[in-house]
Amino acid sequence: MKAFLVFASVLLLCLSLGTAAEEAKHYVCDPCGMACDKTVYDKPGTCPVCGARLVDQKAAEAALANRPASKKVGILIFNGVEIIDYTGPWEVFGATGFDVYTVAETKDPVTTAMGMTVVPKYTFADAPQPDVLLVPGGDVHGPTTSAAALKWVAERSARADHTLSVCNGAFILAGAGLLDGLSATTTYHLLDKLKTDFPKLKVVRDQRFVDNGRIITAGGLSSGIDGALHVVSKVRGNGVAQEVALGLEYDWRPRAGFARGALAESLIPDLSLDDLGRWTMLSTEGGTDRWQVVARATSDLTAGQLLDRLSRTLAAQGKWTSVEVAAATSSSPLTSAWKFSGRDGRPWTGRLTVETVPGQSGQYTAKLNIARAS
Repeated sequence: MKAFLVFASVLLLCLSLGTAAEEAKHYVCDPCGMACDKTVYDKPGTCPVCGARLVDQKAAEAALANRPASKKVGILIFNGVEIIDYTGPWEVFGATGFDVYTVAETKDPVTTAMGMTVVPKYTFADAPQPDVLLVPGGDVHGPTTSAAALKWVAERSARADHTLSVCNGAFILAGAGLLDGLSATTTYHLLDKLKTDFPKLKVVRDQRFVDNGRIITAGGLSSGIDGALHVVSKVRGNGVAQEVALGLEYDWRPRAGFARGALAESLIPDLSLDDLGRWTMLSTEGGTDRWQVVARATSDLTAGQLLDRLSRTLAAQGKWTSVEVAAATSSSPLTSAWKFSGRDGRPWTGRLTVETVPGQSGQYTAKLNIARAS
């Protein structure tokens, strides 16, 4: 009986110690870089501040201790910098655990495109050498005409593991002499200008980002997110990049092939139509082999005058050849038909129609369809 009581006491003590150990278990926010990372909870669940899952504190500390040394990502910023060009990649690199910071010529507040105010963390003089140099786009006139900016980009890129430009940040890299003899891309409407201004590089239209090994250029705006994920995949592996993309709820498809510069839309010239009336875009959609634009116009012109003016403007700016103008009938809209060549010399056709909105005097629906000729 006495032996049984001793056994029972030991068993109860073990259970008590186990329960105490379980009660002593603590949970923390899966690190997100916010102040809530420091809050400790006594139960698993979801962080009430940022929404991240709560993980075992000891496991989190062990994972942090075993994490590879943090890479430094230096981001060039300047007045007029495009917001998503640098904040999109920042989100990617930050979620990977990299040390991300901004650099500018001075520490004066920078006003971005659309008016965000940002205070640079470092200047060219005191910025740490980055492992990854990010050069965004926007109003790049300042950095492309600044000898100090171009010199800093060239010197830091030479010692960085990777350099990534976003949008027309490619013009900064090219101005610094970093793209000579390489393939590169930029935002879709500046592809021709990049080719003209820097004939020593090869312009790529059909890729969201272009990897030359150490130097990578991404297309416009959100393409920088893809470029940053690609850099993460090179540095930490494809699985880590996929995990980061999932965490950002970003549909990352590096081989999907979407690039705005490859769309048929790029064959439609930019038209100034303000002198023809007030315009509202109803739809603009298509793919690489076709595109359709539908717009509503309120104009003092007649349908025939509107068609004529639009046709002549297209012919002058797009170098299209008009081959047919259909006569107006009561059952069909006014129509112009076109033939023109794409950049590869292959034939395309176009069709422009203008019709009056029923019951609405002075309001018209204009449709422009272009398609690769069969």
